[in-house]
Formats: sequence, C-alpha cells, structure tokens
Amino acid sequence: MRHVTARVAVLASGAGTNLQALLDDPVVGSWVALVISDRSDANALERARARAVEAVHIDPAGFADRSAFDHALVETLRGHAIDIVALAGYMRIAGPELVGAFRDRMLNVHPALLPAFPGTSAVADALAWGVKVTGVTVHLVDEQVDHGPVVFQEAIEIAPEDDRDSLEERVHEAEHRLLPAAVRALGEGRLVVEGRNVRVLQEAPR
Repeated sequence: MRHVTARVAVLASGAGTNLQALLDDPVVGSWVALVISDRSDANALERARARAVEAVHIDPAGFADRSAFDHALVETLRGHAIDIVALAGYMRIAGPELVGAFRDRMLNVHPALLPAFPGTSAVADALAWGVKVTGVTVHLVDEQVDHGPVVFQEAIEIAPEDDRDSLEERVHEAEHRLLPAAVRALGEGRLVVEGRNVRVLQEAPR
C-alpha cells in the first residue's frame, strides 16, 4: 500500500481516552497534528502536550454566538492545514460551517448502535431501556446530531449484572479500536461514501 500522511485534528472536551487511542495507534499517531478543546481543563490537552502535539483551547464564552465559535474552529483548522477532523468525546454540536468545511472528512465516535440512543447519555439510556445489545458506532458527521453515514459498528452484549461502569468499560474498549481504524481508512482513501452507505476498501483505489 502506498505511503500516506494525513494531518488530523482531534476535538475533545474531557479526559481524552479516545485521543490517547489515536496517539497510540502505530499509523494514526504520527498523523495527529492538533488537538482542540472547548474546555481549558480538559485532560485531552495534557495528553496532546505529552506527545508534543499542539494543544489549543478555544473558549466558546469568548464568542458572540455558536456560529462565531464555529467559524473560529474552522479558521484554526485551516490555519493548520488539517485534512481530517476526529470528534473524540467532543461535547458540542458541530455547526454548519464546520461540517461544510470538512464534508466526508470528519468522524465521530458514539457509544451506541446508531440510530438507537443518540445524545450524551447513550450508555445509561441503553441500560434504562433494558436492551440486550448495545455497541459503538463511528460515523461521518453531517448537519444532524449523531446522524451521518455509518463507517463502523461493533455490537456489545449487555449482561444482567452490568451497571454503567462495567458497560462503559467495554464500550470504551471498542471505541479505542474502531476510531483509529476509521481515521486510518479515511486518511488512506479507503472510504467510499454512497449516500448513507459507506464501503471500507482493503486498499485505496489506484
């Protein structure tokens, strides 16, 4: 397979465990060029600095509205010549300008089998509903929340004794496998998007 180098930005709001999975990936780790957080205390920023990756805090409170914040994100990403954006525990909705600027080049990881349980409490919602199977979805980002075309999904059985902590642990394990695989496939040109259907090729088209 031909050698590929992509410039990846990771947007994260919290601990940054999915960011760490990207940084630890033998291929994707060298692609991560920028980490942005909407929170100054996000541990994701420290994870980036520990790997000598530029870490930037952009405070939403410093902007008049969501569209102005969105514009600042896009300008920062363009200023760093970013090819791919990965949302990894990023707790803000990607606005229209951001989605448009990185159409089919922005990935999100979600802790459920979309379209089931969108939103920020997916693991708790799955337990509350008593479903027997949940999982993880990596999808391309569009203008609707937790809605874009699915790249990868992995099912996770829910045991009768599971609580939120035990289920989240298995969910995170799957997230940490699927998100780097999706970023790598996108960076290597192996994703073919046809409407809502995404095919993942073994090798990039020549």
